Amino acid sequence: MTQAYLALALALALAPFAGAQQQPSTTESQFTLKVNSDIVLTNVVVRDKKTGEVVRGLTAKDFTLQENGKTQRISSFDFESVDQAAPLNEATINGQSIFNAKAGVASPEELRNHRLIVMFFDLVSMQPEDIERAQDAARNYINKQMKPADIVAVVSLDTELSIDQDFTQNKQLLLNAVNNYSGASAQGLGSNTSANQVEDATSYSPDESEFNDLNTDRELFAIATISKSLAGIQEKKSMLYFSGGIQRNGIENQASLRSAINAAVRANLSIYSVDSRGLEAVSPLGDASTGSLRGANSYNGTSLQNNLDSNFNTQEVMATLSSDTGGKAFFDSNDFGPAFQQIQRDTSAYYVLGFRSTDQRQDGRYRRLSIKVDRSDVKLEFRKGYYAPADFKHSNRQNREQQLEDQLASDMPATDVAVYLQAWYFRTDETHYYIPVSIVVPGSQIPFVKGGDKDKATLDVIGEVKDSAGHVIGQARQTVKLNIDESQQVRQKNVQYSTGFNLPVGKYHLKFVVRENETGHMGSFETDINVPDLRKVPLKMSSVLLASQRIAVPKRNTNPMVHDGEELVPNLAHVFRQNQHLYFLYEVYSPDKSPKTHVLTSIEFLRNGVKAFETPLIQATELNEPDRKAIAFQFDVPLSSFQPGQYTCQINVIDDTAGSFSFPRTAILVHPAAVAAAVPEKPTTGN
Repeated sequence: MTQAYLALALALALAPFAGAQQQPSTTESQFTLKVNSDIVLTNVVVRDKKTGEVVRGLTAKDFTLQENGKTQRISSFDFESVDQAAPLNEATINGQSIFNAKAGVASPEELRNHRLIVMFFDLVSMQPEDIERAQDAARNYINKQMKPADIVAVVSLDTELSIDQDFTQNKQLLLNAVNNYSGASAQGLGSNTSANQVEDATSYSPDESEFNDLNTDRELFAIATISKSLAGIQEKKSMLYFSGGIQRNGIENQASLRSAINAAVRANLSIYSVDSRGLEAVSPLGDASTGSLRGANSYNGTSLQNNLDSNFNTQEVMATLSSDTGGKAFFDSNDFGPAFQQIQRDTSAYYVLGFRSTDQRQDGRYRRLSIKVDRSDVKLEFRKGYYAPADFKHSNRQNREQQLEDQLASDMPATDVAVYLQAWYFRTDETHYYIPVSIVVPGSQIPFVKGGDKDKATLDVIGEVKDSAGHVIGQARQTVKLNIDESQQVRQKNVQYSTGFNLPVGKYHLKFVVRENETGHMGSFETDINVPDLRKVPLKMSSVLLASQRIAVPKRNTNPMVHDGEELVPNLAHVFRQNQHLYFLYEVYSPDKSPKTHVLTSIEFLRNGVKAFETPLIQATELNEPDRKAIAFQFDVPLSSFQPGQYTCQINVIDDTAGSFSFPRTAILVHPAAVAAAVPEKPTTGN
């Protein structure tokens, strides 16, 4: 079962990293290089098979380069080696210039044969002792390992992304920047999540600036921001990423990770991740940051396994960042020196080959590269392909449809349009669930065309659900026509599309692609979803859905989100304003009715650990959705009395008859009331 509606919602002001998107990672062979005008550039390292040393002295005639099996003429050729680096005038590279390459302060010729290294300190994820270890390693590199060819910058992420020292060869300036960090800067948000605490799967990473407001994917957005700022420099670049781990859980998915990787690959930036926690001894009881455990988990190995899994998950993201950008990850060691050595080794000498493809089609397809040297005693290291540019306006209807299908099937993310997605689950019978899916595209991403007093645009939406075996078991496809009154200022709002799937219990992979049809730009979002088997759970409860709008729909509707002729429009960001109402919807299934049904529920709002508000206690003694053996609970909370700020919502649900309970939590952010003319009373429906 699928259904769709379109809604407009107020978009908040952009924050420093806004606009970073969410897209996926793949294997190294699926990424590429960089397309500069019509020239395709790729770096090639040629090593002796026996010694591993770089083979020098080769010329363009020694290389054979093929694209999709067809030989290409090498039109540009260069060999870069740090041994040939010319002395730099410090004034040409210092002063926050290289991060804005268009300023032209340092010319490409001046940077030739040099190593460009960014030391990125992710203070958000590090504890004070982690920062000290990272500082010691950085100081040791600057004082003892830094070579004359190394040009180094220092960047940090704390309350905001900061360039603490632009590219320089001045060791004292670098030391000053590194020494400026202290334990007081540490937030420890990345690695301080306890694997033994209950996770609320209904939480969501907000769109655009709201992602940063709730502090979810800031590390990945920071990496993407750094990568994009260095994209104008053709030389190979390296990032040494000090982090206490990136926690990926229910509110973080592969999309933002792939976006960061995609930006780094396009900028020719390799990431070398270093786990600043060093070598850890994992305790079954957790560290001092976690509360005491209950039950037998600490004795039967479950707690230890949870902690090990949590530690692995934080490292897995860092490992993916490194492997998919051509770098390397360094874990479980208190010696960070090898990370610097690896960067110097990988960028000491390499060939740069450029060619103009004989295939002039701008079809956006993946093109495989094959590079060979007529010698049997060497091995080559290079990325294996690139995506050709796509010319949307010159494609016909069939080609445009094929582009959507290709992008849906591709492992390479589409990042030109920001797309955000969330899914929930509501039980229809004991083994099947309705999975509502809501997609948000910021109005600023859509080039509307004026038609009289209307703003017009069309969006193509395509999506699919795959089971754990990779079989497609659900699809969605729709062209959404937007015909919006100009007074609604749609560019300052979000366009929201919703659909749904009926799925049995199991694990699935969900992917959607959105294309705006003026320029042909596309964006994609994919994530794994788990449809739980609630038969094994004492208190059987649905997702908790939050909304700030309702729209009228036909009363005969089997959608669990529809009640009394109105359907809730999910608020993906969990960001609200004081002049809005906050609507909650959740369901309890098959409650114990021996001797009688008695389910109690209320919602608490906590601010800084103190209760700020609690709804009245609701008691249910019978099923109000008997066809689905469910009790549906709805709350309407006016936010006019709430002070602006972040709140933790705790949903209290108790089955008094069965003696079971659940207390899921989720975060919301309340902003001051919007200007009166900002939002219409009801969302606008698309055709």
